[in-house]
Amino acid sequence: MPFLGQDWRSPGQSWVKTEDGWKKTTKDENETNKCVSDRKSYCKEEHDKENLILSINYDVAAKKRKKDFLNNNTKIPYFYKDKWIYVHKGSTKERHGYCTLGEAFNRLDFCSAIKDTRRFNYVVRLLELIAKSQLPSLSGVAQKNYMNILERVVQKVLEDQQNVRPIKELLQTLYASLCSLVQDMGKSVLVGNINIWVHRMENILQWHQQLDNIQINRPTNTGMTFLDLPASLHLNIMHRLSDGRDLVSLGQVCPDLSVLSEDRLLWKKLCQYHFTDRQIRKRLMMSEKGHLEWKKMYFKLCRCYPHKEQYSDTLQFCTHCHILFWKDTDHPCTANNPESCCKAVSPQGFINLFKF
Repeated sequence: MPFLGQDWRSPGQSWVKTEDGWKKTTKDENETNKCVSDRKSYCKEEHDKENLILSINYDVAAKKRKKDFLNNNTKIPYFYKDKWIYVHKGSTKERHGYCTLGEAFNRLDFCSAIKDTRRFNYVVRLLELIAKSQLPSLSGVAQKNYMNILERVVQKVLEDQQNVRPIKELLQTLYASLCSLVQDMGKSVLVGNINIWVHRMENILQWHQQLDNIQINRPTNTGMTFLDLPASLHLNIMHRLSDGRDLVSLGQVCPDLSVLSEDRLLWKKLCQYHFTDRQIRKRLMMSEKGHLEWKKMYFKLCRCYPHKEQYSDTLQFCTHCHILFWKDTDHPCTANNPESCCKAVSPQGFINLFKF
C-alpha cells in the first residue's frame, strides 16, 4: 500500500531551474516571477500587436500607392508598339474573332495625332462621330482612352488658343449623347458605374466653361499685321477658307473686311466646293434684283446636306493586307507596290470599317 503523505514539495512552493541547479522558491517569489512573466508576455503581445498594426498599415499604404500609380498611369492611354491594326471581320484559320472599333481606337496612336496640326481636325471629327452614335460600342478601356484623349484636346486648345469653336461643338455633342444614354437607357449601355459617367459629364461642362472664358492673347510683336495687308491679299486669303462661319467671323473684324466678306463670287465658290450642282439647283434663292443669294444658299445647304471633308493627313487602309495605319508609319505589306494598294480613310469611313 503506497504512502499517502504530504507532498514533499510543500504547497505554495515551486522549483526553478538556475545555473547552479534547481532551487525551491516561495509563494511570494512565485507571484513576483509570475507578475514579471505576465508583464513580459503582455509587452510582447503589445509589441506583436503594434507590429501587426504597422504591417497592416504598410500593406494598406502599399496597396494605395499601387492603386494611385495605376490610376495615374491610366491617364495616359496604353498604345501598342506597332501603330497599325489588322482589320478582320470574321474568324479564319489564321485568326480567331474579329476586330472592333474599341480595339482600333486603342491600337492607333491618336494621342500623338492630336499634336500634329495636319491630323488634329481629322481626330476631332472622328471623336465627334463616335460621340454621336458609337460610344456604347467601345470597350471600357476604349471609353477611358476616349475621355483622356478628349481632355488632351481641350488642354491643347486652351494652350494654343486655336480651334475653339469645333471643340465646343464636340463637347456639346458628347454631352447631349451622354444625357440620352444615362437618362433613357442607363448603365447597361455604358461600361462602368453610372456615377463615373456623371463625374465625366461634370468634367465636360467644366471644359466647356473654360473654353467660353478663354481670352485670346494679342501678339507681342509690333510688325505688320493682317489688317496692314492690301485688300487683294485679304480676298485671296478668304478664298482659301472652307467654312462660311470663318468668313462671317473675319468680316466682323473691321468694316473693310466686312465688305470683302459679302463678295458674291466668294460665296458662290464656297457653295460649289461643298455641294453638287444638283443640290444647289434644289435650293436656289433669288434676291429682289434677280441675283442669286449665294450666302443665304450656303447656310441653307449646310442645314440640308453634309459638308465636303478635306484633311491634310488621314488614316490609310491597305486593300492588299487589310491593315489600317497612319501614313508616316510602316506596316508589314507583302504587295509588290504597296503605295498603289493604300487609300485614304475618312472619319466616317473609319467608323464603317467596323460595322458588321
